[in-house]
Amino acid sequence: MALDPDAQRVLDLMRESGRPALETLTPAEARAFYRASRGALQPEPERVAEVKPLVAPGPGGDIGLRWYRGLGTDPLANLPALVYYHGGGWVIGDLDTHDGVCRSLANAAGCVVVSVDYRLAPEHRFPAAVDDCSGATRWVIDNAGDLGIDRERVAVGGDSAGGKLAAVTALLARDGAIPRLCGQVLIYPATDLLTTYPAYQRITEGFPLTASTSRWFLSHYIDERSQALDWRASPLRAADLSGTAPALVLTASYDPLCDEGEAYARRLEREDVRVSYIHFSDQIHGFLTMGRVIRASDTAIKMTAAWLGDVFSR
Repeated sequence: MALDPDAQRVLDLMRESGRPALETLTPAEARAFYRASRGALQPEPERVAEVKPLVAPGPGGDIGLRWYRGLGTDPLANLPALVYYHGGGWVIGDLDTHDGVCRSLANAAGCVVVSVDYRLAPEHRFPAAVDDCSGATRWVIDNAGDLGIDRERVAVGGDSAGGKLAAVTALLARDGAIPRLCGQVLIYPATDLLTTYPAYQRITEGFPLTASTSRWFLSHYIDERSQALDWRASPLRAADLSGTAPALVLTASYDPLCDEGEAYARRLEREDVRVSYIHFSDQIHGFLTMGRVIRASDTAIKMTAAWLGDVFSR
């Protein structure tokens, strides 16, 4: 598998800058470092038609949201919407680190995007993030008319840790815990927290996310191995995936989460869920938010937007 030269440039920049491995930092240090790296890797954020802060009630208190309306959309119409959960191993990341991605998706898909600022570990361990994401999504759908959203055309999505949260939220919607969804976007998702797939043996050093980094995140997110067996932590371990919303699953080869993302897509297919699976064989984990350097980020956003346009039109 040949690595994309743009991705190799990111790895070179990491090495030249003396970037510390996240697992050598405290959670607070890792959050600050992650926020500070945005300028080097993310393009200038796109202008959208409208953006505003919102607050939803949650099980642990108010949940911050950020609402985006894409350019060229009708301000008086109820638009389709994507509720988005940011990545960051449930420990780092926030509304700002994924602001650019949400703006780009709102414009490319011609929709509303609502980004969720769920509680982070280790201050709030599993299942706090799950509870916040499902609670925020329920609130968005319940208040769809006031938010300029068509409640029949709401999808969920996220990258990495956020991809796991989207998969779990889709299962909760299937089971009636929250209203029905029309789609789920799972971008290099974490679907099995036992970390036993071969990719964990393959991606061990020199990449933005390695096996040891993944396990550092998990040490802050879950308390014990038994929690990793809970389907809300590891949706790949759910007894049944049938009946969930149509899915887009995107994976990258140079990523310890690659195998479990593919396994989730294959299970969805076997269990009669309509799924589109896209594999970037030359990409690294996190490339979606590295669009200043990695041009394939824009390709992934456009593919995601095209897929959303299809499910929204149905």
